Amino acid sequence: MSEIEENETIVPVDAAAASEVAEQGAGSKYARLTGEAVAHRLTGMYKDWFLDYASYVILERAVPHLDDGLKPVQRRILHSMKRMDDGRYNKVANIIGFTMQFHPHGDASIGDALVQLGQKDLLVDTQGNWGNILTGDSAAAPRYIEARLSKLALDVVFNPKTTEWMLSYDGRNQEPVTLPVKFPLLLAQGVEGIAVGLASKILPHNFIELLEASVAYLKGEEFTLYPDFPTGGLIDCSRYNDGMRGGAVKVRARITKLDRKTLVISEIPYGKSTSTVIDSILKANEKGKIKIKRVDDNTAANVEIVVHLSGDVSPDKTIDALYAFTDCEVSISPNACVIEDKKPLFIGVSDMLRRSVGHTKGLLKRELEIRLGELNEEWHMSSLERIFIENRIYNSIEECTTWEGVLETIDRELTPFKAQLRREVTREDIVKLTEIKIKRISRYDAFRADEQIRNIEAEIAEVEHHLATITDYTIAYYQNILKKHGKGRERKTEIRSFDTIEAAKVVVANAKLYVNRAEGFYGIGAGMKKEEFVCDCSDIDDVIIFNKQGKYVITKVSEKAFFSKNILYIGVFKRNDDRTIYNVLYRDGLKGAIMMKRCAIKGITRDREYDITKGEAGSEVLYMSVNPNGEAETLKIYFKPRPRLKKLITDLNFGDLVIKGRQSQGNLFSRYAIHKIVMKERGASTLGGQNVWFDHDINRLNTEERGELLGEFVGDDRLVVFTKDAQYYTSNYDLGQHFPENLLFIEKYDPEKIYTVVYIDREQGLHYIKRFQAEQCDQRPQQFVEPENEFVTLNGDKYPVVKLQYGGKYNERSPEVVDADEFIGVKSHRAKGKRLSNLTLAEVVWLEPLRKEPETDAAAMEAVATTVTDVEVEGEESVSLGEDNQLELF
Repeated sequence: MSEIEENETIVPVDAAAASEVAEQGAGSKYARLTGEAVAHRLTGMYKDWFLDYASYVILERAVPHLDDGLKPVQRRILHSMKRMDDGRYNKVANIIGFTMQFHPHGDASIGDALVQLGQKDLLVDTQGNWGNILTGDSAAAPRYIEARLSKLALDVVFNPKTTEWMLSYDGRNQEPVTLPVKFPLLLAQGVEGIAVGLASKILPHNFIELLEASVAYLKGEEFTLYPDFPTGGLIDCSRYNDGMRGGAVKVRARITKLDRKTLVISEIPYGKSTSTVIDSILKANEKGKIKIKRVDDNTAANVEIVVHLSGDVSPDKTIDALYAFTDCEVSISPNACVIEDKKPLFIGVSDMLRRSVGHTKGLLKRELEIRLGELNEEWHMSSLERIFIENRIYNSIEECTTWEGVLETIDRELTPFKAQLRREVTREDIVKLTEIKIKRISRYDAFRADEQIRNIEAEIAEVEHHLATITDYTIAYYQNILKKHGKGRERKTEIRSFDTIEAAKVVVANAKLYVNRAEGFYGIGAGMKKEEFVCDCSDIDDVIIFNKQGKYVITKVSEKAFFSKNILYIGVFKRNDDRTIYNVLYRDGLKGAIMMKRCAIKGITRDREYDITKGEAGSEVLYMSVNPNGEAETLKIYFKPRPRLKKLITDLNFGDLVIKGRQSQGNLFSRYAIHKIVMKERGASTLGGQNVWFDHDINRLNTEERGELLGEFVGDDRLVVFTKDAQYYTSNYDLGQHFPENLLFIEKYDPEKIYTVVYIDREQGLHYIKRFQAEQCDQRPQQFVEPENEFVTLNGDKYPVVKLQYGGKYNERSPEVVDADEFIGVKSHRAKGKRLSNLTLAEVVWLEPLRKEPETDAAAMEAVATTVTDVEVEGEESVSLGEDNQLELF
């Protein structure tokens, strides 16, 4: 070692040399490397090792294979369960132990993977406490729970004849390279895995929709796939991007209003549990984002989280706040990555389904080809056996003394009959003939043998037909799976378009805004509480601040901040608000003209200083008002006396000014100096009514012209809302309110409008009709058909006409047309109504309404009054509105 320099290291050239180093020490056959060379050698080793490790994790641990949609641990579990399968449940502990023959990573990873498979309720039939994906409860210990393969798994996952096999990690057993899965299992189950340098996140899809999409693809039709989660909820797939990187879906809990003080969460977002949702609600409440009294968790078989609200809190605003600040809404980013040909592949779910269908079609074709080969072999042996027995060829071997002589004799005797066969007779065939027992020969039935051959030929023809029409055969295969296993697997997650919730609009006013106008400070901190109170706000609001010079800025509210001395106005700013109007009177420059303007400030860059005046030095705002609904007041202006100024007092009506942009200079009011400004009259809004639309995709009101125009609303105008459970209520036109999931129709409320309802009295089995005017009952639902009866249809025409189609034993009776206006008068929605017919009706159809001219003479009015007085009201209701103001309940 003395010959080696201090900065040199001995590195064995190969593995064999390493052992010799220990015995003989460093010698001439070992490389002498300097420190720099050693570092280079180690870097290369680490690089190779890292790549090997990364490849192993990607291929063998975290990412599913495209062909069967399984990770290796899942594939080994299913393979083990198939080997153990005897129709009975097996202890999970036994399944884990059996799987360890194939999976070299311990029992914990196997147990976790098996529990996840069981909770998906697709391939594994479970028994015992397997945990709860709704509450997040874990499964019981493996020794207490049991499992077996589901019927679906036995039908679509296994076939040893089409399975490619390889040796297990220790070489003692064989395991499948991939399982021959004949179903888009990967898309049905979904998967999530994190490897080295990449990840895979494929969302679960609906079982029925996957099969229907597979059939559609085989028929050459278009299809679209969207996720479906076992936890239900609502999903917005507008940015799904076919499940590839860069896409995202929003998932919301299903929240309903039980009453004004109670909200119920009945479904939760995928990946969340009731405990995580409740924790997020409590945290949001602690931070002041929402205001609730308490939360009760009544979850059992189904989710039921009850949120109790304070009496002064809007339930609609709280629903939006829950979506904005809690786990009631989550965004999920998919990343469809799979393994194909031992390489990671990024592919969309539509292409994934197409490849799965192609793979399934190939497997079915391979199974048919194998079966055809088996049938041909069975036909060959049956035919050969019939020839051998019927022609008593077995008698010719009596004189043979050697085994080879026996085989040659049989082969020679079969020669005249070989033309009847479909392939050559092999030595193995002749050997099988010699193995036929005498008992079989003696009991041989030629008729039964011919029948058996004909059955084989029929099956061969059937298999050949399936091979010739393999696409139709694959379609029938999918349809059979759907028929056999599709019951109870309907979509749980409702696909909806979501409105964008602005956090600043729904957050609870959890702070108070104060200002020191003279010194220029403002804020919501404790140090400002002695200053002037401005308004309630939240800690995420923007505020707009003006000073006397006309400078203004929009900024985030803070604990305490300085803007400018002589603050003129401060308030909460609402972005894109075109109904808040600023009325301003200002002096342009130190001795300039007096300008007046009206403008809206919709949106500007935060923390950037702007000017409401022209910006001349010495400018000053003389008067300013901020009007949330475009009100225009009238001012009395007193001028400073000066020679030749005859009129010292004048009025300024801001309603005469046109509303312009915030950068407009305004109009000239006067060139004389002002002495005093006095409010003369507070004016009304100059903006007129507000057009309101209803977006049926998201069930929300808007003013952006999305959906159906409900009309122009102003002041105390109301909406009337009808639901499919035969209720109605009125409400204001607040854009933030939520509407019931069972919404029938919504329109502007007209207290004079008459609604006509048809319903079935269940006790009598007969149809009734009633007419009523909706009462104003803000947010208090009114039942216009009793729950024990069946609501059929509703019509909003003034003079509706209904056609009665008879059914039952009266189905041959001609239809009858009824003028509802003449048939029954207008009563309360609580009235029973009048029986439409004493006979059974099959259908009630609304016809074109009548166009009646109002009667004005006294006699006609008296006749109408008499007619209405004589009508006895009975009845029940139904709903239907579509074209021509008609609505129909399906």
